[in-house]
This record gives sequence, C-alpha cells and structure tokens, in this order.
Amino acid sequence: MGKITTKKGTKYKLAYVWLDGSPGTQQMRAKTKVMDGAQFKGTLASTPMWAFDGSSTNQAVGNSSDLLLKPCRLFKDPTRKNGILVMCEVLNSDGTPHKTNGRSFIDDDDNDFWFGFEQEYVFWDIEHHSPLGFPAAGYYPAPQGPYYCSVGAEYAVGREIVEEHLDACIDAEINIEGTNAEVMKGQWEYQVFAKGAKEAGDQVWAARYLLEKVSEKYGVRVNLNPKPVKGDWNGSGMHANFSNSVLRKSGKKSEYDKICKKFGDKQRIKDAISVYGEDNDQRLTGLHETQAINKFSYGISDRGASIRIPIATVENNWKGWLEDRRPASNADPYKVAACIIATVKDKPFKYKASKK
Repeated sequence: MGKITTKKGTKYKLAYVWLDGSPGTQQMRAKTKVMDGAQFKGTLASTPMWAFDGSSTNQAVGNSSDLLLKPCRLFKDPTRKNGILVMCEVLNSDGTPHKTNGRSFIDDDDNDFWFGFEQEYVFWDIEHHSPLGFPAAGYYPAPQGPYYCSVGAEYAVGREIVEEHLDACIDAEINIEGTNAEVMKGQWEYQVFAKGAKEAGDQVWAARYLLEKVSEKYGVRVNLNPKPVKGDWNGSGMHANFSNSVLRKSGKKSEYDKICKKFGDKQRIKDAISVYGEDNDQRLTGLHETQAINKFSYGISDRGASIRIPIATVENNWKGWLEDRRPASNADPYKVAACIIATVKDKPFKYKASKK
C-alpha cells in the first residue's frame, strides 16, 4: 500500500512480524515498537530497522545472536488502537539475507507473476486437542459431506472468528477475495490475490497473523497441519493459482502444456516438495482431491492432479492461469512462489530447506 496517514503527537504501535528458524514449519514471531507520528510517517522509509535475539528463535547462536529486521511491507492493524503491521525480512548482522529468509529468493522484480493463494486451515480446540466442533477425544462427528460451504450451527463452527478475521483483513487493506467453510468440520479457507510474488506473500502472512490474533480472543488455535485428523478426512492445503504474461496472453494450449511439463521434471518435483510444507506426504496420498506425492500429473479441471488447468482458462481461449494443488496449508508462500517462478523461468531453485 502507499503511505499510511499519521499525526504528530499520536503514538503508534508497530508490530514487527518475521519468520523464525523453526525446523520444518517456520513460525511467526512479533514484537512491538512504539513510535510518535513525528518520527513514523506511515512509510517504509520512516520505519527503522530493528534487531532481535536470534538464539531464541533458532536462527543464531548465543555468542553471536543479533539479527536484523528489515521492514518490507506495512499494513494497518485493526486489532489494536493505532496499530501497524510491519512485515519484515530477517537479515544477518552484516545486512545480507538470513538463510531462513524465503522472501529474498523470489525472482520477480517486474511483478510479472500474479498469485492467488487459497489458504485452508482448521480451528483447533486446545482443551480437547481436536478440531473445533468435534466431540470428545476419540469420537468423531458425522462423516464429511455436509460441512463444505455449510450453514447452521450443526455444521459450521467458528464462523464468528471467520467473520471477524474477514473484517480485519478488509480494514487492513489486504486483498482478501473470499472465505468459505471447507470439507472437514472446523475447517475453513480464505483466498488472497496480489500482483507480484513478494506482495502476495506479504499479504498471505499478514492475513495469517491477523487470523492468529483474532483467534487468540476465542482461545482457539489456528492449525495449519496438512493432515490434522487421520483417516477419511480432507487435509488442508494452500493451492497456488499463478500466472505470468505468457499464461495471461498466450491463447495456445501448447504453451500451457510446455509450462505444465516443466513442473513434471524430477528435480523440479524434488524442489517443490522440499518447500511445499512439512508432513505434506500425509496429505498428498492420491485421495481427498490430491495427487500422490510420488506422482505428477496435470489436467483440465482435474482436482486430483498436481497442476490443474482451470476450465475458465480453457473457455477464455487459453488465456488465464494455472493452479498448483500441491502446497500444504503450512507452506511458506514466499518459498512456494519462488519455486514456481524458478520453474517457469527455467532457472535453478536456490533455496535449501532446513531439516528437522
């Protein structure tokens, strides 16, 4: 966004948000800096760099623990008075990107790539250790079927959190495009679209942060595990809809086939799975609207494929987008976007995922 209007004499609460070094799934961390409107002008230029103890976030050792927070995107924070969200990149003390900084690997300086992320998640009852709305531990609700896009207290649970989160995203000027209840009880989804891979990642992370903040009020955890309930229940994904100028203007099925086949290369599959989410093998089984993790396929309107070609693209004379259905709900949108861009551009994917 552009400048946020501020006033001299008003104190602003700037929540600096970054991704830590937790192995597998990185977690969000945040701390608040209070600034007067005389210094904070509502711009990135007036938002100072900050530092934190990397030894407490799995990103540094104790005898050399200072890491830097570089502000990269500002949002209004509707969850607190005079609140500002400051999405940050983590830098080493010498100013170079830290190895956990997935945003720095995105090769999209001209913002030619557009992304629409479908973020699925499950509200988790932290007292019963089960999805919100599930009976006591060891028991299950009626089989899935009536919960998708459901209405009514028997099927839709957590709607008050969803509505509050939607309002917060709109007030923060995040480009959230919709929400819906998902296939499993207690499971929901929202969609975020942006032009430019970094912008899309910033918006998804800001939306995740606001969802966590809103859910705190209700004593509910946001569970991003790709398979939170074993058995005949859908997992949670973060489908990545993407396009570049070629896909948007092509008009040729052959161009789509060419790009889809790039994703089927063995090394490209390995690269993708390495950053498409921890424990994603439990979700990508070939069941519940997924392709198996050890297989690759693409097809028109095929929700069981790795890459789906939307019917809208075909009906628009092969001018549109593709959907990578493999990313898990806990995947980092920065890394997903970086991997997709590297594949389409025929460039090496340089990010190396950390191991447990």
